[in-house]
Amino acid sequence: MDNEIYIDFAGGKKVTARFRDMEIRTDQSVKAGGDGSAPEPFVLFLASIGTCAGVYVQSFCEARNIDTSGIRIVQRLEADAKGKLEKIELDIMVPRDFPEKYRKPLARVADMCAVKKAILNPPEFAVQTIAKAE
Repeated sequence: MDNEIYIDFAGGKKVTARFRDMEIRTDQSVKAGGDGSAPEPFVLFLASIGTCAGVYVQSFCEARNIDTSGIRIVQRLEADAKGKLEKIELDIMVPRDFPEKYRKPLARVADMCAVKKAILNPPEFAVQTIAKAE
């Protein structure tokens, strides 16, 4: 895994992450002073949980030649009165004809998501300011 992601400022409240040859753009909502032109960083964080689980679900189904076109993951969030995130639920919606024998294993494999594991065992953070050499 590459270990550097470059974060640049694109004006206003827009912030862009560059990783390999890809860009991930973020912005703040209009209410928060942005243009609302891209997801807010926290929304991307939340989406990374569901999409990570989705990768595991997709791989599970592909290994068993199960069509994923009728499968959807619905992610719900529960927060307290102050807005603190308390619970994340992932419901894997499958067609009626989805094999019964794979329903529980599908949930188990989605639960193996690497993003979830990183949240449950958080890394140490080190933030510093470094003056660039001119």
